[in-house]
Amino acid sequence: MNVAKVIEISAESEVSFEDAIRVGIAKAAASVHNIKGAWVKGQKVIVADNQVVGYRVDLKLTFVMD
Repeated sequence: MNVAKVIEISAESEVSFEDAIRVGIAKAAASVHNIKGAWVKGQKVIVADNQVVGYRVDLKLTFVMD
């Protein structure tokens, strides 16, 4: 029987929301194994001088515990 756990992380990118998702999952994978899915809980843009300068996502990651 498998047991899964859900953690919540935030990640940011200067390129796009999609890149922020990739960055977040890659960073989490460095210390969490068996990631099976991610749910985008929220998205936010960072604005400076009336320009979008960053993209932030809040993710819930599901992984199977060892």
